[in-house]
Parts: sequence; structure tokens; C-alpha cells
Amino acid sequence: MFTNHEEQPVSGTAHQRNDIPGAPGAEPPTVEEPTSPREPLPPKPDQSGPATVSPTGQPTGADQADVAQRGGYLTTAQGARLYDTDHSLKAGPRGPVLLQDHHLREKITHFDHERIPERVVHARGAAAHGVFESYGTAARITRAAFLAEGARTPVFVRFSTVLGSRGSADTVRDTRGFATKFYTDEGVFDLVGNNIPVFFIQDAIKFPDVIHAGKPHPDREIPQAQSAHDTFWDFVTLHTEATFHTLWNMSDRGIPRSFRMMEGFGVHTFRLVDAEGATTLVKFHWKPRLGVHSLVWEEAQITSGVDPDFHRRDLADAIEAGAHPQWELGVQTFPDNEEQMFEGIDLLDPTKIVPEELAPVQPVGLLTLDANPSNYFAETEQVAFHVGNLVPGIDVTNDALMQGRLFSYIDTQITRLGGPNFPQLPINRTHAPVNDMLRDGMHQTAVHRGVAPYRPNSLDGGCPFLAGAGTGAYIEAPVEVPAARKVRDAAASFDDHYSQARLFWRSMSAPEREHIAAAYTFELGKCYENAIKERGLKVLANIDGELCRTVAAELGLPVPEPTVELADPDPSPALSQIGKQWPVDGRVVGIVVTDPAQDVSEARQAVLAAGMVPLVIAPTGGEGVQRTFATARSIEYDALVLAGAPQPAADGYGARDAKVSDDAEAVTDIDSRVLLLVTEAFRHGKAIAAYGGGDAVLEAVGFTSADAGVVGAAGGGDAVEQLVGLLRGHRVWDRFPPALGG
Repeated sequence: MFTNHEEQPVSGTAHQRNDIPGAPGAEPPTVEEPTSPREPLPPKPDQSGPATVSPTGQPTGADQADVAQRGGYLTTAQGARLYDTDHSLKAGPRGPVLLQDHHLREKITHFDHERIPERVVHARGAAAHGVFESYGTAARITRAAFLAEGARTPVFVRFSTVLGSRGSADTVRDTRGFATKFYTDEGVFDLVGNNIPVFFIQDAIKFPDVIHAGKPHPDREIPQAQSAHDTFWDFVTLHTEATFHTLWNMSDRGIPRSFRMMEGFGVHTFRLVDAEGATTLVKFHWKPRLGVHSLVWEEAQITSGVDPDFHRRDLADAIEAGAHPQWELGVQTFPDNEEQMFEGIDLLDPTKIVPEELAPVQPVGLLTLDANPSNYFAETEQVAFHVGNLVPGIDVTNDALMQGRLFSYIDTQITRLGGPNFPQLPINRTHAPVNDMLRDGMHQTAVHRGVAPYRPNSLDGGCPFLAGAGTGAYIEAPVEVPAARKVRDAAASFDDHYSQARLFWRSMSAPEREHIAAAYTFELGKCYENAIKERGLKVLANIDGELCRTVAAELGLPVPEPTVELADPDPSPALSQIGKQWPVDGRVVGIVVTDPAQDVSEARQAVLAAGMVPLVIAPTGGEGVQRTFATARSIEYDALVLAGAPQPAADGYGARDAKVSDDAEAVTDIDSRVLLLVTEAFRHGKAIAAYGGGDAVLEAVGFTSADAGVVGAAGGGDAVEQLVGLLRGHRVWDRFPPALGG
């Protein structure tokens, strides 16, 4: 099982802790516009750019500032200083604009071309720099140098949603990408995975179909970033190999609390090769140190409107605050036998998992994200991943989905990034020497030498030369390809579409089952066609009768009979998110005060000492206040501390703030927005502590310390101490009484 590395020092770039993250710039601004020329400000301490290597992978020794904008004066792209950028060159103050205005044309032309085509899938993403430290435990099964004991490898990790555009919201119900670029000494290795270990389809030839089905309807371009519509459910109910992935998406895994709190999976089975050439089949897992946690559905809906950037903000703020996210990389290992099966499970079927109880996940290294990008476009948007970016010791298998991805990624990047030289973009550059004989093409930035970009040659002294196994060459594992007739077919084991979905359902806790039933009810309820709803119920009948009956009752449709014999698998506790205890690093605690000047230093210091982030919520802004009653919503906080009972603030009326309730004002002298904040937090299963008169707020909304997760405290420090114990379980799950069986 995985160890908890709470005591391990955080590696990577050291940053000064920022107690309240989110400052937009490296220095506080002045009220008046600065007029004295100066060099550009440095990045914030939590930010970093790509390593300064040449287009051919050579360390340049340059400071990262050397590839950023320089100088204190505005210039053209060629470096000519400008005296004005607010007025076009005209024939007189009221005359027409002159064609000779080269600055206008350069500025507008570049602006017109700022955007590149967004990714067809995974368009909306957030990313960070970090380091991967190998434990050395994988050295027995692979010769990959970055997995040797003590090896430290720079990484860049991009998280993303799948279906939405770049402008969609973070907290939609969707699969998340978890792509990691390892800048190893042997070349770039990309582990391009998801937060769900299985996929919708078994063969890449169907990838356009599932994405076309999941994307907005082509006639109206709606709904955005959602699967709750007819075309998606039409496809997955007709194409039932998607059942298991769909069930994962309908579970709480489909709406993660944070990128920091979601698992990652390589999805496919890979082949590792050791120094002697022996092979082992593996599945890759990323295990978050903070545990796997999710939003509840109402939180996700509120957040999409209140803060659609919730996940990317959470990631950046955590890194800035010094709560560096960490994951352990682990592998499940399997014999590389001729059948490529394990305990009856086909390892080449990407719609199947191997339960951890059958093949434990063995930790092989620790990933720490410790620096935010300094430029979203140059890094997060232009980073190009590819399943085929492999290093010696890691090879692919005959998984038909993986085989198609080996073609698709390069083809996509050539279109998006304007030609074949996208590996030369700074964020994509390998840290290993490059001599590839690839020449020219759009955006070629390497200045090649020599006259013989071909092999063999003598004019360039025979260079470059071929490497052998003893000199670090990448050599594909010599796997025998069975003699067989060419067919468009799949193995019979691929026909089982329901047994693992039933395993997942039986492994869920009672609250998780309720959330799954609610998700299916919502998603199928958003479909227009009854035939698609009925077909969806037929799929559910093959997973579990109680689930099917619950959803059918909500949809007002008859309950179908199963069409397959229901499997009887043993539950896999590893599939449930509930029941464990986790670190509280980076959790956000809201401290509600009655006045901006109220002293809550004891509570703030206790929150900081626990490794969490305190946000003071007051009637108005002021020194030490981060949120006001007008700007605070429960979705931002993991717990609340009520340090008093605030009276209605001056802006507390409907025309100023629609969250204000006139009814609440009639029966209490507490600001109704605070009451809304507390009731939402309670409804979402969050811990609440009160001291110094805060119990009056609880009384006004009908809560007492007898309610689960509601505590009375003697002071701020005591309140936080009690909250920490509750936060380790993520939510107060006892507030969710189940109707479905546990």
C-alpha cells in the first residue's frame, strides 16, 4: 500500500510561503500610474518557466529572464522604441489613418494571430512545473534511468477537462486529463493519462465517434462541456463497452474537488524492459497524497457560475501558498505471458481495470509540483504530449486504443502548432542532446550545421552515428507477432461490458451510490428522447437492479429486466473515496467576523500552523480581510469558523446583493448572507466551528453542536484544532443519510 510522506521535505524550488495566495503581480501596485522607466518585474516566487535549453536540447546557461521581455521601454517586434501606442498615425487629428503606420499594422496583425487552434479534446487545462524523485523500486523491472534510485527528473504536468472548450468551466462533470512530461536524461517520456483508469472505447478507430457524441450538438453548439444530452447517451447506450467509464463519470470521480485531490492513471497496459531484456506488463497509477476527494453536485453547479476557474485557481494558489501538491507514482505488475491476461482480465482491453486487491499498486517515486508557469500560452497551451514519447525501458503493447494514439498525437500537434518543429518550443524541448537529421519546416529555430543530413555519410565525418544497446539506444522489445489473418475484430474477452461496472457499483459506499443514482437521473433526465432514456435504463439493469429502479422511478419510466446474468464480484475498497484519513495541507478555512477590525489572529495562526489557508470573511473589506459577505460562497471553503454573529451589513439589500433574504432579515438580526453561507456549507458536508458568539448563527439556522460536524469551541485555536480532525475525512459524511443500500 502507499505510504504517507507527510514528514518528507518538499523538493524542488524553495519558495517563500505566501499565507494568502492569489496576488496578481510580483509587487503591490501603486494607486497612480508609474511613469519612471524600469526593467520588467520578475515573476512571482511561485512561478517558473521552461528550462533554458537550445532547440537541440543543449543547456544554454541562460537565465530565464533572458528569454522574456527586456528593457524598460515599449518597442516594436524589431526593438525600435515607440513614443506612442494609443493613437494611430493619421492625416491630421481628425483625418483618415495612414497605411504607412507600421506599428499599427504590426500590433493588429499579431493580435489577429494570437490564438492557435485549441485542442479538439482537453482544450481547457492548467499546469505546473515540478520534480519527480525515484525511489529506485522500479529498477528491478525497467532500465529507464529516471526510475533508478535517487534519480531526480524535472517534469511539467497538465490537467484538463475533455469535452469543453477553453472557455468552459472547470467543475463540469467530465473526465480529467493528467498528462506528465518527464524531461529525462534519455529524452522526453510522456505519461498521458486520465483521472479515470478506463476509457469509453476499446479501439482508437472509434475515438472520433465518442468525441463527436460527447461534444455539443452540431446544429446548436449546445450543451457546452456536458454529457447530459441526447447524442452522448445515444452513443454510450448503443455502444455498451462505454458502460464502465460512464459509471465512473457518473460517480463522484466525475467532479473532483481539486486537481490536487484526484488520481491519475496511464489507462493502458505498458511493457517495461529491464537491463537484461526481460519484460513485465504494468499499469501506471498516480496516488494523491491528499487523498481522492470530490465536490457534491450542488457545489459543482454553484462553482461553475461563481468561479468557473475554481480548479486552476486552487492549483496555482496551493503552489503559491507553499502547499505543494504531491502524488506517488505506482505500478501494478503482471507477467508478460502470451495471453496477456491476468486473473481472467484482458490486459489489452482499456475498458477494464485490475482491482488493486488482485495486483497491489507498488510505489516507485514521488511527484511534487512546486512552481506555477510564468506564461499560460507559452507553457500550458503550447505543451505537446505524445504517447509515443518513450525512453529506453518503457514500451507499448498491442492495445488497439494505444496503437491509434501513437499516430494521432503527432498529427494533432502539427496542425495546432503550425508545423513539424513543435518539439523545439521551449516547453517541449528535451533536456537530452538532439541530432535528428530533421531539417527545415515551418518555425525551424535550430541553426543546423554540416552538409550531410543523411546516413550513411562521409562529408560530415559520418555523424550522427547509430547507438547500440550498451550506449543507451531505444530498442523496442522483440515481442513476437502471432501469425494471423487480417481482420477487423476483437478478442472475445472484449465482449464483457458489465461485470466491472457491477464491481464498481458494489464497491461504493452508501453516499457514493446516492450520488451515482442522482447523476444518472440528472443526465438521462436532460435527454429529449424517451427511447434513449429507456435504453439507458436497460444498461443500468445490467449493473444493478436497485440502481435501475431508483433512476427509473425518477424518470417515470418502467423498469427493464437485465439482459445478461449479473456478475457477483467481491467489492474493491480501493475504488471508494470514503472512509480514510488524509493530510489537510492547503485546505481553505473561512473565518467569519463581525467587523473588519476584529482580532482573529489566534484562529488565523492556528490555521496556518496546520498547513492550511485562512480567509477572513467580513461585512466590508479592510486590512487583513480577504472576502466580504458579498463575495463569499461556501464552495470556496473546506470548513468555516464563526467568530461572532454579524449584523446585517450596509450593502445587505436585494438591489445590491441578490443573496440577501428579506425573510431571514425579518426573524434575525444576523446578516442573511452569513446564514446562507453556513446552510450551504452544512448541506455540502463541511465542518463548522463556532466561538465568541458564533453559536447565535448556528441557532438562527437551526444547527447545534449535536449535529454531525458542528462544534462549539472555547476560542479560535480550539475551533481550528477540532476542525482539523474533521477535515481529515474530507467531509462530514454522516450528514448524508442513504436510501440506497450501503
